[in-house]
Amino acid sequence: MTYIQAIILGLTQGLAEFLPISSSGHLALLQYFFGVRSDQVLAFTVMLHLGTLFSVFFIYWKDIVELVIELIATIRDICTGKGLRVNANPTRRLGFMIIVATIPTALIGLLFEDFFESLYSSLVGISLGLIFTGFILLLAERKGRQDKTIETMKFRNAVFVGIMQGIAICPGVSRSGSTLFGSLITGLDRALAVKFAFLISIPSILGSVILEVPDLLSEGMTAGAAGPMIAGVIVAALSGIFAIKAMIRIVTGRRLVGFSIYVWLVAATVLGYVLIS
Repeated sequence: MTYIQAIILGLTQGLAEFLPISSSGHLALLQYFFGVRSDQVLAFTVMLHLGTLFSVFFIYWKDIVELVIELIATIRDICTGKGLRVNANPTRRLGFMIIVATIPTALIGLLFEDFFESLYSSLVGISLGLIFTGFILLLAERKGRQDKTIETMKFRNAVFVGIMQGIAICPGVSRSGSTLFGSLITGLDRALAVKFAFLISIPSILGSVILEVPDLLSEGMTAGAAGPMIAGVIVAALSGIFAIKAMIRIVTGRRLVGFSIYVWLVAATVLGYVLIS
């Protein structure tokens, strides 16, 4: 892989992971047109995910530190017989909501892993995923009242967001778009919806990386691939930071419709290519 290809893929991963346009779909399309098989860039893909994970930690480090401290406090409460005390404070309740949302995502990923992987080589499948993304973004934007705080958020809301994140394992379906749809459609306040969508990406991204570790170890990495990989990861991290900040402004400003139009145009272009090729 060349430096140019690595930078393009890193930029795509960073932007599309957090903008609601599907990083998996865009990466699969780029790998197709670059003539690179996914198994040839497994290590690179895993490192790109770690790059975008850094972006989330960079933007939400204060929230993450508070969540870790509250996790320790929860363990202490359990050991001293006080119980979980889910509603002890907003941070602890947010932590439990993240855990609840992660469970259906993990179950969907484990049960349908082979099916989702088979779609990565299908341009039609990726296009359908992009079309689906466009529709849910449009529905999310037209949703009316959104005023739930973490105190009034229900566990069933977290389960629904987790299911939507699980569906987003399908290439072409945006993870950020799906989780934002799930958050907004259940009535979460827009600021909370964005934060929740990005915080629950942490266990999701970590889980996907862990699942790839056995294949990564068996594949190995050549010395010549290190340079492009480092460049791609840095670009992914920096562009991811930009994308998260942009999404905070976009969602609160109710400007998701433009992304619907974009993913539909990409899907139409890809389907047109399939028809004439």
